[in-house]
Amino acid sequence: MDQNKAMEILKGAILAEIKGRAFYEHSASPTANEALRGVFSTMAAEENGHVEILSKQLRSLARSGQFEAAQLTAKAQDCSDQILTPQILAQIATAGFESAAITAALALEEKAVAYYGQGAREAQDPLEREIYTWLADWEKTHLTLLTALDRQLQERVWYDNQFWPM
Repeated sequence: MDQNKAMEILKGAILAEIKGRAFYEHSASPTANEALRGVFSTMAAEENGHVEILSKQLRSLARSGQFEAAQLTAKAQDCSDQILTPQILAQIATAGFESAAITAALALEEKAVAYYGQGAREAQDPLEREIYTWLADWEKTHLTLLTALDRQLQERVWYDNQFWPM
């Protein structure tokens, strides 16, 4: 991949992460559910960390024409079992703001996984591929959590409205 293409991918990734951070920060504010506010706040902080990593790579690429080795030691943890408790699910309004925010967040995370996956597939530089793969994997943990949360809310609506087959 040429340097200009790599820089465009990095710029697009930085913009996507900034938008994600803003979305999660905004989504954390109005929710009365403390656990969900914590999830959104954590995700905002993680997106901010991704901005820092990507910005550092963009500066390196612009300065030297190369990616630099990144400290990608931290791996995202799947904590959905700690979040998807019956008590927390009961606090989330199924047709309210929280449910809509989760649906919107799913779309953001799906796009991020696809974007980083494509970047990794197209990368010729091993460091570039490593960064995109790491970011795609991290975003997949967000996607897994949000998908499970959305599914639990959907099942609750079905149960409450007796949509289950007899």
